[in-house]
Amino acid sequence: MAPTVLNMVIEAFEAENPALEQDVRVVIAGSAPPPAFVRKVEEDLHWKFIQVYGMTEISPLITTSELRSMDLDRPAEERYRLKAKAGYEMIGSKVKVVDELGDEVPHDGKAIGEIVTRTNGMMEGYYKNPEATNETIRNGWLHTGDMAVVDEGGNIEIVDRKKDVIISGGENISSIEVEGALYEHPSILEAAVVAVPNEKWGEVPHAVVVLREGETLSEGEIIAFCREKLAHFKAPKSVTLTDELPKTASGKIQKVVIRKSFWEDKNRMVN
Repeated sequence: MAPTVLNMVIEAFEAENPALEQDVRVVIAGSAPPPAFVRKVEEDLHWKFIQVYGMTEISPLITTSELRSMDLDRPAEERYRLKAKAGYEMIGSKVKVVDELGDEVPHDGKAIGEIVTRTNGMMEGYYKNPEATNETIRNGWLHTGDMAVVDEGGNIEIVDRKKDVIISGGENISSIEVEGALYEHPSILEAAVVAVPNEKWGEVPHAVVVLREGETLSEGEIIAFCREKLAHFKAPKSVTLTDELPKTASGKIQKVVIRKSFWEDKNRMVN
């Protein structure tokens, strides 16, 4: 399930507290989950959390975050952080993160590149769309459009989709990182962070937030909370509180819909 669907499952479980006669394992795909979700699933609910990564064009999975033997004895917070990553390549998949020149990025957890893959299950191309095919498959590698870093253990961590990276005053900001900070707040149920136009910086982060039932938070309180966890330039410059976020049929948050309303109406420019 997508992380937003997992959020609904957790809410329903906490409300109903059903008796379960078997162990529960949840497998997350579709978008990167915040580490706070992993902690809640494994500490509070005692379910097993695994993230997998892939896309339809590669039929569909290429990495998993299931812990390897050398990681099982790590402290709990380190294990949750690892499980929130896309992880390492599955058998039968070749996966790497490359820079704009096609060279593999250093495994330092800092250098950002694009995830590319080559598998036996990779598509031949998009139907009657050679332009899109040639853009996506280059030199035998499928370019996913997902930007990521790789840690010293070879674990891939997605930082954003190319189109979702916020470039503010020349600084790249991961909307996923900002959302992860928001999800640490106990009053926040759902959050999406998008780039909105700004006269001084070009664009800045804006958070759209759904609060848990009965909770109240102000825009200033949310921004201050993020500034405690992030560099100030990464924290949202503004916040919209809403009752519901737009989602696809599979439960993925539609950032393109949120972003479009700000860029079409420049009167909503954030100062």
